[in-house]
Amino acid sequence: MKIDVLTIFPEFFGQVFDFGIIRRAKIANITEINVHDIREYAFDKHRMVDDRPFGGGDGMVLKPEPLFAAIERLVGTSDRDAYPNGSRVALLSPQGKPFQQVDAYKLAENADHLVLICGRYEGVDERVNEALVTDEISIGDYVLSGGEPAAVVVVDAIVRLLPNALGSETSAGNDSFSNGLLDCPHYTRPAEFRGMSVPEVLLNGNHAEIEKWRHEKALEKTKLYRSDLLTGENGDM
Repeated sequence: MKIDVLTIFPEFFGQVFDFGIIRRAKIANITEINVHDIREYAFDKHRMVDDRPFGGGDGMVLKPEPLFAAIERLVGTSDRDAYPNGSRVALLSPQGKPFQQVDAYKLAENADHLVLICGRYEGVDERVNEALVTDEISIGDYVLSGGEPAAVVVVDAIVRLLPNALGSETSAGNDSFSNGLLDCPHYTRPAEFRGMSVPEVLLNGNHAEIEKWRHEKALEKTKLYRSDLLTGENGDM
């Protein structure tokens, strides 16, 4: 998957994509990540990318011209109905659809080229949304100074789901939210630490009992912290 990030602060990303799973995925050519300065696509000598909002009000709004020019360069067209198959353009903003694990899966499976637009200030000229954006994404019900931290979150969530990005093919399937529940508790050596012992069931080698225990603990944890996830069969506790 090719990922292009559009931002007015390219320095923000620095080495953020040069660690862990993302770094290994880049080295293995599983993903290619490029960061672009929106100012490079501005038309005036001052490289202006924002302006006052029509109708008055506080703050500034990102202008449409640089973003249209950037998408035309990166995707080949500014008509989202004519994007190449597998191309998605996502705007990161508080007004977007809440980003969930299922969305990460869909993008990892269906997108070959993902462009992330990092919103700033009071937002982005709505014509960008109307003509360019295929997905408007929010990572939570709170407001950040800009979309850059959200871009890091989205990239990390997607890249780890790409084929061969993780060391184990089953790792992602056991993550929280992958089966509608939070993940179960995990333990490692030593078996006893400061008077706290690992549950005996995890030490007996009975895989059926271990899986049953893990499912029960996942249900308990989900009920405690995220009861909103419990519906249908999972909710009958």
